[in-house]
Amino acid sequence: MSVLQTLQERSNNTCELCASTNGLKQYTIPPSLNENVANDVLVCNTCLDQIESKTDMDPNHWRSLNDSMWSEHVAVQIMAWRMLQRLRNEGWPQDLLDMMYLDDDALALARATGEHEDEANKIIHRDANGVILESGDSVVLIKDLKVKGSSMVAKQGTAVRNIRLDHENAEYIEGKVDGQQIVIITQYVKKS
Repeated sequence: MSVLQTLQERSNNTCELCASTNGLKQYTIPPSLNENVANDVLVCNTCLDQIESKTDMDPNHWRSLNDSMWSEHVAVQIMAWRMLQRLRNEGWPQDLLDMMYLDDDALALARATGEHEDEANKIIHRDANGVILESGDSVVLIKDLKVKGSSMVAKQGTAVRNIRLDHENAEYIEGKVDGQQIVIITQYVKKS
């Protein structure tokens, strides 16, 4: 059974965040790089557009998190926590966050994208041209880079897909080059 079919079965063909039955899609929670049932949720188009910030947040749409935050599936709990964090200035989401419990591993994953940070405190990663980088983006190296601790040289023009951001340093990203996970300085990449 595919990941999508498993998600459809576990959610009874409804959005796992708002319970809508329209336009359902599989969503892999960042910074996860591969699709699997533990990292994915089934969401409707409305939720997906707001998660990916394609449309403005509609606080009333997210009142359904009052139910979905109690899901038995950790991926759903993590997404509920992240959306409540985005809306915490509305008042009612903070009350739900105060009631919510995530174990240490789930909380670390929930915080991985920096949803809990105030906008003024968020670390923003920018490429050599000043374009904002996000987890999951693809970048291209703009110069040859010697990889410390190995004899490998990452060549200019190499594409690095599904990058991860270092949430403590705005100059560092991580990605795989020739099958090896490396840390790359953002001034040597451009978003593709």
